[in-house]
Amino acid sequence: MIRAGRRHLVRTLADIAAQQDVALQTLLNTRQHQAEGFPAPLNAGRTRLYDGEQIDAFLARRPVPPLPASDEEEDLLDRQEAAALRGVEPYQWDTRKKNPAVAEHLVLIHGVEHWPRHVVRDHTPTPRRHAGGGGGGRPTGAGDQVPRDQLHARVAQLLDDDPHLTAAGVTDRLGVHRNTAQSALTQLRAERMADRMQERELNTAQAATDLGYPPGLTRRAAVRAEAVLRGRQVLPYLADVAQALHTQGWTSSGTAPAVQYPDNVCVAVLVLDAPAAPAPALAWSEQHGWRTATSRRHPLGRGAARPPPGDGVCHLATGITPAPAALVQALYTTG
Repeated sequence: MIRAGRRHLVRTLADIAAQQDVALQTLLNTRQHQAEGFPAPLNAGRTRLYDGEQIDAFLARRPVPPLPASDEEEDLLDRQEAAALRGVEPYQWDTRKKNPAVAEHLVLIHGVEHWPRHVVRDHTPTPRRHAGGGGGGRPTGAGDQVPRDQLHARVAQLLDDDPHLTAAGVTDRLGVHRNTAQSALTQLRAERMADRMQERELNTAQAATDLGYPPGLTRRAAVRAEAVLRGRQVLPYLADVAQALHTQGWTSSGTAPAVQYPDNVCVAVLVLDAPAAPAPALAWSEQHGWRTATSRRHPLGRGAARPPPGDGVCHLATGITPAPAALVQALYTTG
């Protein structure tokens, strides 16, 4: 909760790192934010917010002043606090907050949604009951009710609130297919586990425990988390290759490609979109190295982690991560 009149003091961990002229990753690695006496965050969400007056006192080694204790009409409540005040679950607040009487009072602070206490208390309508009875969950034959570009953020909110969240719970709350829910949950848990593994040098089991994830819900995520870490390690190499191809005039951008994880194998695609390029695209996998692809729209083909046989597909250079110059030379030979 952000107490009334203190919105201008709110800082993120990135702000606190910049205040000390260090990188955010350095602050996380030193675990300064977990040190004894470090001010408690103002919220429980993934983007933690802090009171600047308290932070200044901590960094100056002065006693950290307490926050105002009395509730005020203009206190700003986050999603979880708003739900608690109304006596509902956070996912139910996600529906209520769309009412115009509430939505017009939305306050975004460093990307985190907040609402004034009096708005939450006085202007949130009573939730409607759905006609027709019946059980919960997603109706048979119904399409996903959350757009794919919003799914990651919506499931992330649910997982923030409940580390024990299951695919069935996501389906019930968001109205998406069970497979869609499971895929999103696995991806999110894996990314967060990989973050903890990287920041704190933990293994998958330790990272899951640190995040509060039950062992029975993290088997798939543990395997994916290992793949995510391997993907992060290979990104600098992929960036060098992308820049080398761009220098040859074969691509319109020298940006590193995103790493994908079909069957928990790291793969990446570079589309060669220049007219004089020696191939439509290149595909890389941590198992087979580089190969050409015959399609820009579907360069990986079926069985994305395994190179498909067929005319026009040529394996390039030697090894999994050949030098960018060697890859360029192999492409000239192929062309």
